[in-house]
Amino acid sequence: MIKKIDHIGIAVRNIEKAKKLYKLLGLEVSGEEVVEDQRVKIAFIQVGETRIELLEPTSDDSPVMKFIEKRGEGIHHIALEVEDLEGTLRLLAESGLELIDKEPRKGAHSTRIAFIHPKSTNGVLLELCEGYSSTH
Repeated sequence: MIKKIDHIGIAVRNIEKAKKLYKLLGLEVSGEEVVEDQRVKIAFIQVGETRIELLEPTSDDSPVMKFIEKRGEGIHHIALEVEDLEGTLRLLAESGLELIDKEPRKGAHSTRIAFIHPKSTNGVLLELCEGYSSTH
């Protein structure tokens, strides 16, 4: 069901400022994109098979802005790559887990994503994703 940790999302107030740290560490920042329906600007940093995803809110009503206001900057979510997103969501729903997304939605880089509510995951926001290829 789970293939690997795809990425770790980090909420930041200023993506340009945050990128400087990773560049200083010798990492390449790429894959910048604005995801309009989530009201967030993102940038990916490849680290081996896993990526770090910087998330900067693009509006005051962005879920990421609400997260930063409540908890400050920091780890926002962990994304797990799955082979069959619909099947995984169906299995989790049947098991009684609380899902934020009962159906997949569009994510960055043409992926399909869905979130599991932190109430069902010991306080960690988990994102399930399908469709990203590390060749992007």
